Amino acid sequence: MKEETRLRVEAAIAELGYVRGRGVPGQHAAHWRRSGFATWLFQPAATGWYPKKAPQVARPVPLLTDPWPGVPARGRNAASRAEMCWVPIAQGLTPHGLRHTNKKIMRDLRTPPKLMDERLGHLDGSVQARYDHITPGMRRRLMEGLTEVWEAALATRRAMCPTSPVRVLDELLRAPQG
Repeated sequence: MKEETRLRVEAAIAELGYVRGRGVPGQHAAHWRRSGFATWLFQPAATGWYPKKAPQVARPVPLLTDPWPGVPARGRNAASRAEMCWVPIAQGLTPHGLRHTNKKIMRDLRTPPKLMDERLGHLDGSVQARYDHITPGMRRRLMEGLTEVWEAALATRRAMCPTSPVRVLDELLRAPQG
């Protein structure tokens, strides 16, 4: 990694207040396994339900209302302490499905196929691809389009509630618009 990149990453980490691990010096948090991430974080966020795991049946994600808009209740008797539950936002959504969404957005933005393949980590071994090249203008237009999509999503979220208990999202929602 280039020194300049490392310094930018470290500055972003400091600015966001990110702490790796559990706050214990020298001890790093375990990385989520793909299956654990999908099962216990991604799917509950998308569907509003925790999966069945013996002896428990599938159940709604219990939430505490403070801080607004709520945090998952954890531990013994979480369901009884819950004041509300997550609402499903995208039944059937998967991390792979997000790749399809990303591709559709890029198609809507008229992104050249070579740039779409690069962003998705695909290789095109065709003769046509061999003579196709990505230009700075292509990247700039894609970034401008994705920025518009991002800002529209933030505006939609801001209309639901102008704050969030998630620090990064809260700062984005409170940032001056325009």
